[in-house]
Amino acid sequence: MTDPQVALMMLGIFIFMVFLGFPIAFTLMAMGIGFGYYAYYDAGRMWRGYNRLDEDAGWWESTSLWIEGFFNNRIFDLFVNQTFSVMSNEVLTAVPLFLFMGYIVERANIVDRLFSTLNIAAKNIPGSMGVAALITCALFATATGIVGAVVTLMGLLALPQMLKARYNNSFASGIICAGGTLGILIPPSIMLIVYAAASNVSIVRLYAGALLPGFTLVGLYILYVVGRSMLQPSVAPRPTADDVPDVPMGKLLVMLLTSFFPLAFLILAVLGSILFGLATPTEAASIGALGGILLALAYRAFSWQRLRESVYLTVRTTAMVCWLFVGSFTFASVFSWLGGEHLVEEFVMSLDLTPLMFLLMAQLIIFLLGWPLEWSEIIIIFVPIFLPLLPLFGIDPLFFGILVALNLQTSFLTPPMAMSAYYLKGIAPPEVRLTQIFAGCMPFLLCVFISMAMMYNFPNVVFYLPNLFYGP
Repeated sequence: MTDPQVALMMLGIFIFMVFLGFPIAFTLMAMGIGFGYYAYYDAGRMWRGYNRLDEDAGWWESTSLWIEGFFNNRIFDLFVNQTFSVMSNEVLTAVPLFLFMGYIVERANIVDRLFSTLNIAAKNIPGSMGVAALITCALFATATGIVGAVVTLMGLLALPQMLKARYNNSFASGIICAGGTLGILIPPSIMLIVYAAASNVSIVRLYAGALLPGFTLVGLYILYVVGRSMLQPSVAPRPTADDVPDVPMGKLLVMLLTSFFPLAFLILAVLGSILFGLATPTEAASIGALGGILLALAYRAFSWQRLRESVYLTVRTTAMVCWLFVGSFTFASVFSWLGGEHLVEEFVMSLDLTPLMFLLMAQLIIFLLGWPLEWSEIIIIFVPIFLPLLPLFGIDPLFFGILVALNLQTSFLTPPMAMSAYYLKGIAPPEVRLTQIFAGCMPFLLCVFISMAMMYNFPNVVFYLPNLFYGP
């Protein structure tokens, strides 16, 4: 077999192992080291000490030199260097801090107040509970960036109230599932940090570029909820006084000041300090983590047990991301050394695709990968395969990254592996069937596709803020 054929076999075995359910980070590392041993095998370099042994050398000396030669393969040097470079990456340092902020905010009992306040404030809007749930999801998802946590918490909090108010099961479920995924797109998004580390695109420009597409998607969601509630009032009846009490304007303002504005101010402070160059993402994330602790203290929801849980979950998720990077970089280095990257490039170029056709092909592959894989695995493992091809088609990696972030919304909403639907089904009342949740997600999938089409036809939606803040 030629080296490029070995590279393709390496990729095929990896995909097969993923579908068998092996842990992806450790599979990547094992595949990278295993095939890397073959790729970097150099008998003259590895065994030169062993080959120079005298004939009367002792058993211990010959065995130790043989073991030393076995581990003298350059793949082990590469693995150590990749591990060090990932663990010392300044961009990735922001990941645990943003995660910690999210887990602390999740445990600060802010969301129940926030939803109640927005529900009262929006009660005269058609589909008011759905609108309030979407805004709460957008704000909370932005603060946490953890899809499962947002969907679960909002499912426990908002779904029972919506069902009590006689909302259609499918309609209410779709709102919770779609709203919960917004945190991987709207800054400060952990997904964008991971993409920045994988693609060497400025995280600051990525954050600026994601703002307008993110708010556009939220606007399309709200437009759909309000429009359908007006055209089909039975899916979202007007709330009664028992569902949403009347509250004087003065009291409503106080409720907003104590629920909506503190969390919104924390997010804006973190995001604003990054976008306006007042702090690096890591510095802003550390301030956000401190702000999350202060919010928890202010709401009297801070405890030693909750702090321990937040730290444990942060460490676990960060370790997963970092070891995925180590495995992915090792795997990609060996794959490229064997000629796999060049083979993929030649194959794609032989298809004679236009930039639009290439984008559609790439996004379709990412869309399909979203069924069995998490977003982190797609960004770290598969997106780098497309990155070297972008200059050949004249596509800006910033634009591609935002398009991928939009596309990955669908990975949580598309059956049969719609993780948001399964998160919600796990805590939903028995009368809410999984098929109803899947059906409720479909219109929001259409909103995502419309948003992606708008972004391609009007690319200035992505480039306007980065060019305005930082120049072309």
